[in-house]
Amino acid sequence: MDVQYYAPQEPFYVGDCMPFFDQGTFHLYYLLDIDHHQGNNGLGGHQWAHISSTDLKHWKKHSIALPLDPEKEGSICTGSVFKHGKNIYAFYATRNRDWTQHISYAISEDGIRFNKQEPNRFLMAPEGYLAADFRDPYVFKDEEGSFQMLITSRVENFPLADRGGCIMRMSSKDLMNWKCEGTVLVPGGPAGADCVPECPDLFLWNGWYYLLFGTKHQTSYVMSRSVEGPWTKPKGDVLGTAWMLSVMKTATFKNCRRIGAGWIGKRHNNRDSGKMLWGGNLVLREFIQFPDGRLGTKFPKELIPKSLGEIDFKGAKLTGNIRFSGLQAVLLATDFQAVMAIENVPLNFRFRCEMKIGKDTDGIGVGLRGVGNYKDMYALEFDVWRKMIRLEEEQIDFFGDFGQWWTVDIIAKDDIIDVCVQNSHCLINRLGEKRGDKLFISCEKGLLRVKNMRLQRI
Repeated sequence: MDVQYYAPQEPFYVGDCMPFFDQGTFHLYYLLDIDHHQGNNGLGGHQWAHISSTDLKHWKKHSIALPLDPEKEGSICTGSVFKHGKNIYAFYATRNRDWTQHISYAISEDGIRFNKQEPNRFLMAPEGYLAADFRDPYVFKDEEGSFQMLITSRVENFPLADRGGCIMRMSSKDLMNWKCEGTVLVPGGPAGADCVPECPDLFLWNGWYYLLFGTKHQTSYVMSRSVEGPWTKPKGDVLGTAWMLSVMKTATFKNCRRIGAGWIGKRHNNRDSGKMLWGGNLVLREFIQFPDGRLGTKFPKELIPKSLGEIDFKGAKLTGNIRFSGLQAVLLATDFQAVMAIENVPLNFRFRCEMKIGKDTDGIGVGLRGVGNYKDMYALEFDVWRKMIRLEEEQIDFFGDFGQWWTVDIIAKDDIIDVCVQNSHCLINRLGEKRGDKLFISCEKGLLRVKNMRLQRI
């Protein structure tokens, strides 16, 4: 099965992901969503689906790992998988019919067949935390040998109105009896449900601890030299923008690699409404670490869609001051835009190139699925002065040097456009309305060099 951008057959979709690596196998559990969180009278009706791979190329689909009992459980929510001894534990949240939440767990010997354990209401929200927000348990073992559990919650009687969303911590000596250790992080943010940091994920990598979480479905992170904190919010702390790579969680893989998994939401039929729907397609990323400890992401090489053949093309000038030489081009914009076009681009394609801009260039861009004489397109923009990359309304910080050669890798697959810059900055968007067959490259008031252009059908 093709895993990157995978979605089950409608009305099912991919929800929150819970990757787990054990004995050479990468297990990916995910919430099997039905009708965009409308299952079981709006409670979600989720259950844990399961796929696995030993090489990230070939994937096996398993039976439902944690099935739902619709009479007793409103939804089986996000959690984590943890191995201790010979047993594999699935800690997860259950949403009740009164919308309160509690923590449950199940045990497996092989990571495929899990047995739910009693009592099913294993952990309830402790005093000082709201029962309506008590979910997404993440379990790990600390350096002293104690078990720790991070939980999405909300502080009761928080001093600011309708806020107090937090990650709280509990500890245990035996995985059965847990003690509240207080609040780990209150990230702040808007009032209401959007202030609650969902799906915490913690890992140690080359001397740095990272704590990932989602607010308003946006994947952010903080970092520290100690698992106890203090936690620092780095510049460029957003790894996945709202609805466009939601609540990404990670697991290690072979050769000290770290793979993240999240989902890209579906758009409402009326795109102008701005409404996004819960659940959609699976998206995986490989994490990279900058020298100062900050995180970035790139396409996992094993999951790039298979090429169906190279496409020979020639660049076309839409303005003057453009020179072509094989797979290279030079765009010189003295007082307005210099624009070139590549024609007859298929709907599903992969385009790669290297770019370098001259000093004091205002901006450059790539137009995707364009039509006419630079009339309409989806705009991928590189903001030189603000050091930002934008794909329509989605944007991320860029930590590279626009003055050096840098790579651009673009995948357009059905209604998804996925971009990776310099093998360290990824940006994705769901853009399905425009279906033009042109790709534009533009430069504003300056110089742009492009080389090693490749276009493939996928």
